[in-house]
Amino acid sequence: MAYDEELAERIREIVYPGRNLVEQKMFGGLAFLIGGNMAVAASGKGGLMVRVDPAEGEALLDGQSVTPMVMRGREMFGWIRVTAATVSDDAVLREWVERGVRYAQSLPRKK
Repeated sequence: MAYDEELAERIREIVYPGRNLVEQKMFGGLAFLIGGNMAVAASGKGGLMVRVDPAEGEALLDGQSVTPMVMRGREMFGWIRVTAATVSDDAVLREWVERGVRYAQSLPRKK
């Protein structure tokens, strides 16, 4: 499944302009990197992938619309998935995107 182009455009509207942002196709989706650190992605499996502080990740999960990100059968701490239905609301999408951006900006810049 290809990533949702409309979701990617909605993410762009939130993160542009004025940020050190790069878009990169990865994990079957379109990732948005800030200072070389992935912040969010329009997932190839639908919905949004968000990078969060690993210490806060567990508290953000609800088991249905917000779940751990799993790759190759392993849970990826500090990464979560938010369903497409959940981020269909612009205010909710903005909240998740900004959370991912804030965390990515807190990390050391990658070269």
